[in-house]
Amino acid sequence: MNHKKIRRLMRKFHLVTKIRRANPYKRMMKATQEHRTCPNLLNRQFKQEKPRLVFLTDITYIYYGKGQKAYLSCVKDSTTNEIVAHHVSTSLGMKMVYRTLEKLKLIEGGFHPEALIHSDQGFHYTHPYFQQKVREAGLQQSMSRKGNCWDNAPMESFFGHFKDRVNHKACRKLKELKKKVDHYIQRYNHQRYQWGLNKMTPVQYRGHLLAA
Repeated sequence: MNHKKIRRLMRKFHLVTKIRRANPYKRMMKATQEHRTCPNLLNRQFKQEKPRLVFLTDITYIYYGKGQKAYLSCVKDSTTNEIVAHHVSTSLGMKMVYRTLEKLKLIEGGFHPEALIHSDQGFHYTHPYFQQKVREAGLQQSMSRKGNCWDNAPMESFFGHFKDRVNHKACRKLKELKKKVDHYIQRYNHQRYQWGLNKMTPVQYRGHLLAA
């Protein structure tokens, strides 16, 4: 069959292939030559014995309603396991990570003068505006090696536990999903005792380190 006829039929019946379609964020990244990666300053040294010194950040997807998708952006203190900032959005745009960073800047007690934030080499974190905002916040920036999930394993672990324990697909509306995310993170920080934290919660362990 002639390819012109195929195109005509596809237009007539509104058929659009999903196979091998270009990722728009990859296209944007290639078009923006200013995107730069950062060295892996953390090098998997997650436990520093000092709270608010090393932050890990990443984004995961969450399904809710009738196959709708939202995105959860989080920042985790790698020493205490506390989730210190998070934001839920239906858009994967840059505003999500900007809002998360703004919330991080407002955490109680601030953060260590030599604090760094570690991420993968995703589009959001290599973006020049995000990197500028990180510098303005007084943070150093560190990135995992390409294709190496172990370099940000504690953040991946949190997302895994979250999806195992939270029935997010039962949420019918975004407002309900956000409420469920807030509730889980509140309980995780204040009520979930962890063996790796001397059987304390993340918030209790932070207080323990500060008092030591």
